[in-house]
Amino acid sequence: MIEIQFPEPAFKVKHQKGVPYIFDVIRRTWLLLQDEEWVRQNFVQYLLQVMQYPQSLVALEKEIYLGELKKRFDILVYDQNHKPWMLIECKSEKINLKDDVLHQALRYNIVMPAKYLVITNGKQTYGWEKKNGTLEMIHALPEF
Repeated sequence: MIEIQFPEPAFKVKHQKGVPYIFDVIRRTWLLLQDEEWVRQNFVQYLLQVMQYPQSLVALEKEIYLGELKKRFDILVYDQNHKPWMLIECKSEKINLKDDVLHQALRYNIVMPAKYLVITNGKQTYGWEKKNGTLEMIHALPEF
């Protein structure tokens, strides 16, 4: 497991008609604040503030096609050549990180082949590096 210590939250949050929204600094828009979005936004801040990943190389919730199915990945970090480098699948804290979550990330990885795969629910984070056609578990996120 990878130990993640999220930075102190400094999010912009607003309420409209009693419904919470959070400002997404990557997409520059207000989003409905649901459990999974809270995890995604905290993880993005960890990547930007703690790991110092360049904000310009982080993409959130872009559509991809798996055959005829339209899906959205959660977080994709590109390398300096704008090639997929790290694919991150976020889940609500209420979701256990089981094989089905990893399989979801692996399916997305078919379309967006990245060197690193990460799954997180905010409390637990697991990661793998693709090496020689296999997945090797990593115990820390790689330096950019």
